[in-house]
Amino acid sequence: MASQSPTLSATYSSTTNEGFDVRLLLKAPADSTTVETKAKYLSELRQSVTSLQDRINRELTARMEEDKAREASNTAINGTKLVDDEKEEENYGEEVQEEED
Repeated sequence: MASQSPTLSATYSSTTNEGFDVRLLLKAPADSTTVETKAKYLSELRQSVTSLQDRINRELTARMEEDKAREASNTAINGTKLVDDEKEEENYGEEVQEEED
């Protein structure tokens, strides 16, 4: 049975946007018995995670831009705005409670 190289991967799927897969091959430590080799491996792993995060952020940003362009197109066609950008920005990262009428 052949040994496989470890990978770090992320998969994105959406009903409205094209999905993507991001995969990075990791180097398995040749010798994991010393503190130095373990520390080196963990350092490389941290760099790989950061690199993966950057690639994911670029892909998601591109999809957000596609969504904005699609929304602008729909707004131009039928004159209705689906998302209030100012309200979204104001409440970013917050759980919003709906106001009662």
